[in-house]
Amino acid sequence: MKIRETQNGLRNLIIANIAVFFLQMMLENATPFIHYFALIPREFMKGWVWQGVTYMFLHGGLFHLGINMYILWMFGRELEFMWGTKEFFKYYFICGIGAAIVYSIFNINSVIPVIGASGAVFGILLAYGITFPRRKLLIFPFFIPIEAKYAVLLFGGLELLMLIAGGGNVAHLAHLAGLAVGYVYLRWKRRRLY
Repeated sequence: MKIRETQNGLRNLIIANIAVFFLQMMLENATPFIHYFALIPREFMKGWVWQGVTYMFLHGGLFHLGINMYILWMFGRELEFMWGTKEFFKYYFICGIGAAIVYSIFNINSVIPVIGASGAVFGILLAYGITFPRRKLLIFPFFIPIEAKYAVLLFGGLELLMLIAGGGNVAHLAHLAGLAVGYVYLRWKRRRLY
């Protein structure tokens, strides 16, 4: 794979997420803003298609934002370096929009807003695991070294278990959909290249 010049796409993506989060916090009444820009499956399926992109820039709190941006930065840097900014953005948004579509299909009548970049971030995690399968990661909280390919399987398995268990306010299906869409895209792309 050809190494490309480092770009600033990842940095700009993180800045955009932080800026939108602070806009959310500054609004006296954020409910109309959330309703219009979060992913609401019923509205999305009726034609509010922009929500498939905008929901990725909204977050439910500082921890939600922080963990997503940290994972995006941690695993996205090398991918952008290798792929270039254009391909990195393309993949990121394919995973995020794909997660929105899959989630909305399975929750077609839901009016509960879904927010966060997690679907796209899970896609980035998958791409990292496929690209650097033997790379060792230290998994919190025990800091046990684990190869990236197994870390992806671990996180995917945990998301599946939490989905089956009915994991509260977290859209576990969107996370899994981000993984699945990323996998399908990377397999399709590999077939086209070879």
